[in-house]
Amino acid sequence: MSLRPAWLTFRRYAAATTGMTLTLFALGVYTAATGSGLACEAQWPLCSDQLIPAMTINPDFIEWFHRAWAMVTGFLIIGTAAWTWLGSFDRRTRLAATLAVLILPLQITVGAITVTVGGLVPGGYTVSTHAAHLTVALMIFTLLGLATIWGGGRGSAGLLRTATTIAVVGVVASAVFSRAVPFVTYSPGAQAGFYVTGLAGHLGLVATVAFATEAVRSGYAGVSESTAATVRLLAAGAMAALVVTLLLGRDLVLYTAVWEQANLVALVVAAALAAGAAWVARGADGGEPATEPIGGD
Repeated sequence: MSLRPAWLTFRRYAAATTGMTLTLFALGVYTAATGSGLACEAQWPLCSDQLIPAMTINPDFIEWFHRAWAMVTGFLIIGTAAWTWLGSFDRRTRLAATLAVLILPLQITVGAITVTVGGLVPGGYTVSTHAAHLTVALMIFTLLGLATIWGGGRGSAGLLRTATTIAVVGVVASAVFSRAVPFVTYSPGAQAGFYVTGLAGHLGLVATVAFATEAVRSGYAGVSESTAATVRLLAAGAMAALVVTLLLGRDLVLYTAVWEQANLVALVVAAALAAGAAWVARGADGGEPATEPIGGD
């Protein structure tokens, strides 16, 4: 008899973990943008010689809360990988979840270095460590997204179409907060909003590529192989362009007028290609999956 409640399926657990990771990403951006990453007297894992700082909204608390959220999310990520090994999941699902766990220590190490100046590692608060922290976080988020998608079972034309819609909405919404488009001041809150929407668009593109690849290999009702291949190509291009905007959303380069134009071009390309993928996918008839989910529920 299983102690797991019936409503707690793998897809829901993995999706919740992916959502926690997205929130952690936004918290990390907000923490860095407010300068709170330099709080806690550049200590890690302690914060200003305390395990838990005063529960008031100040830089110490913001940095500590980010760390606490990261710790909980880390355990959930480990749980996702463990579930894939204990259940009857295919190799690609296990691989994605396991890789997320394997690079988790790297992310923790880089994060610890990032929040130290003269503490654990002299000069830790640098552009290179921030770039590494951001890149590894994006890798973990992508792997968790793939584990959620693959672990839920076979896709369908309807899921492919839904994924393209999420991609378009996320990319367009990110433009509202992007530093490349002067709709709003690129404040710490706007930066967090940019990454929430941008990562949602990224996840939609990841799902689009995953479902389109499956459609090319094994077919979906109402989706030809050529249509699926076109959707995959457009979504992959959009994903690459969106990643550029996500990297340029942080101060990883001297943000000159040239970089601002490059950021704008990448954003426009991402939106156009995502919209193209959604348009091509409109021919899908939304048929039901051809087989039962793979060990997920």
